[in-house]
Amino acid sequence: MKSNYFLFLLFTVTLFSCEQNKEIHIDESNLLIGVWEKPIYEGERVTFLRTSALPKEAYGIAFENNGIFRERTSGWCGTPPLSFFNIDGNFKLENTLINIVTQNYPSNYSWQIISLTENELVVESVITDQEKDHRNLLELFDEISNLAYSASCVNTADWTFVGYGAKACGGFQGYMPYSKNIDTIAFLKKIDAYTKAEKEYNIQWNIVSDCALVAPPTAVQCQNGYPALIY
Repeated sequence: MKSNYFLFLLFTVTLFSCEQNKEIHIDESNLLIGVWEKPIYEGERVTFLRTSALPKEAYGIAFENNGIFRERTSGWCGTPPLSFFNIDGNFKLENTLINIVTQNYPSNYSWQIISLTENELVVESVITDQEKDHRNLLELFDEISNLAYSASCVNTADWTFVGYGAKACGGFQGYMPYSKNIDTIAFLKKIDAYTKAEKEYNIQWNIVSDCALVAPPTAVQCQNGYPALIY
């Protein structure tokens, strides 16, 4: 019995050691090819370290000889517990500019190589027109969201809701509660501006969305001073 346990333990340690000591292949003709992890962010600049394989529970990227690009990510949501998945795409290297195309947002983006060695890759984001437009949408959304939740929810009679945004396939992106005690005229103008801007963004960049209609809520309920939509 003890002998079997010892053999199992030895096998586990050996397997773990093999996983940890995977050989890192380096293409001397193109140092970009390979897998990169442990990003360190400084504004638009990111520093990666070379590794042997994409991490299972952390961010990483891979460039392959056939032009395939892979990204290991948890998406935009940073709320634990994180669930990591792969996004596939293609890349093209033009001098020191990496052009990347994926099926995820942003669908097209570029990185400028600042430095590249056998062990370290430093890139800087090149902001595309699509990313600029998307950032403008996010800034406008933050404005309307801050206005919507600027009042404490005490009496549900003081609250209502409105549809905002535009899916590429039609219909609202969602609904937002807001207090009747704020400047509702200014608020609703911003809602209209955001919805119009998102429609234009969808057309400009050929955005694709699902065609499911978002059902409107039935009421707004105050929960610990915070408005919650009831469906």
